[in-house]
Amino acid sequence: MPTDVSRHTFTRRDLLRYALAAGGVLLAGGAGGRAVRNAVRRDFDAARTGALLDRVEPADSAQLPNIVLISADDLGYGDLGCYGAQAIRTPNVDRIAREGALMTQAYAAAPLCSPSRASLMTGRYPVRTLVTMPLYPAASFMDLVFNVGGVYPYGVRGIPQDEALLPELLQRRGYRTALLGKWHLGDTAPHRPTENGFDAFLGAYFSNDMEPYAIFRDDELAIPPPVDQSQLTPLLTREAVAFITANRERPFFLYYAQPFPHVPLHASEAFRGRSEAGLYGDCVEELDWSVGQILETLRDLDLDERTLVVFTSDNGPWWEGSPGGMRGRKNLPFEGGFRMPLVARWPGVIPPGVVSDAVSMNFDLFATCLGIAGVSLPGDRIVDGLDLLPVFKGESCEGHETLFYYKGNRLLGVRRGDWKYLRRHMTDNGGYASLHQGPFLFNLARDPDESYDLSASEPDVARRLAMLLDEQDAIVRANVRGWL
Repeated sequence: MPTDVSRHTFTRRDLLRYALAAGGVLLAGGAGGRAVRNAVRRDFDAARTGALLDRVEPADSAQLPNIVLISADDLGYGDLGCYGAQAIRTPNVDRIAREGALMTQAYAAAPLCSPSRASLMTGRYPVRTLVTMPLYPAASFMDLVFNVGGVYPYGVRGIPQDEALLPELLQRRGYRTALLGKWHLGDTAPHRPTENGFDAFLGAYFSNDMEPYAIFRDDELAIPPPVDQSQLTPLLTREAVAFITANRERPFFLYYAQPFPHVPLHASEAFRGRSEAGLYGDCVEELDWSVGQILETLRDLDLDERTLVVFTSDNGPWWEGSPGGMRGRKNLPFEGGFRMPLVARWPGVIPPGVVSDAVSMNFDLFATCLGIAGVSLPGDRIVDGLDLLPVFKGESCEGHETLFYYKGNRLLGVRRGDWKYLRRHMTDNGGYASLHQGPFLFNLARDPDESYDLSASEPDVARRLAMLLDEQDAIVRANVRGWL
């Protein structure tokens, strides 16, 4: 009997085939819709920034001071001798504090690396830069997960080209600029360091726990993976000394973004076993040695009185390290995740022994460096930072009256005076860390380790601070990039 080919039994395989086809259509439609939304709402304005940079006038090089900005990675507030460390010796960073200024109330703009670094380079809250989460190597598994999952705001996977970065502005002013160490603001064009104001670059695009970890010189691969990370600090130190020496007759900006003590921890053979704080302490003591080599070079070249040296960290400690007795660590909105060491030295300008409790944030270093270089702050966008030089000099105790705590693109808290208010969020609460806790109200003057919630006993204060958060959210929603 002939077979009736017009009749077909609907099988499980057919169901799977149609489901996959429908899923593909929906996925493609969703991806297309997201691409359109990203292009429209990311609010890029590269022409604006090009015009801004073109307005920066070169200066007489004799009038420009040098700037050395050293930022450790995941170094805790309490990991330095000048902030009370007992098990780790840091005589060179302590010397910066002793011969200059020490800030007791300095904050990172985020408890994570990429957004904190975006703020440092732009003088703005990370939410304005659209870099609100750690960036990953292009096409890596986590990069794909974050991109498909919509974790990257508007698909931004590197510092936007319409941000005016500190090295770009200083470069236009007449500075020779260099980045040594960790960038973490993008590894593809146009997000690389040499495309964003750095004349020279030696280091890695990402954190030292991200694979494949490689060292680049400018845009060329210098050390392929696997990198012997125990030799990174000596390598970067030699490069820092060479850069300063080569540019001793002209103004320079050196951004030394040390890759440690971010895990995995490494120290060279000369420093292993030297501290009383294990490998973490060895790593920090080698970092301190590196700082000492830079200070010696400045002294030997008679550049001390022409150079501002700043030492800080990008956020609180992670698995190890000391938050200085404060609650929380990296990735948490408590003080231990945000509070950071900040010391500055400029002989003849900053008097020795200044200790200030002015409230500051790392985006203030943008305004501070531009101020000493004679560059006006960008007037076409909101700049959140303040010039800290009067504070460093002991001439002012005025810092920020209000600061906001962002984690990712979510505004979690606010500090106003001694009061700190946190919305409900994931906390450090043991087995319940995945559950949201709060809101919390703390008085940091009486309770610096955030042990006692006062929201019930001080409801008016809690209400006022909650309103500040709502107002800030509304401002950002209306103008996410902060254009003026």
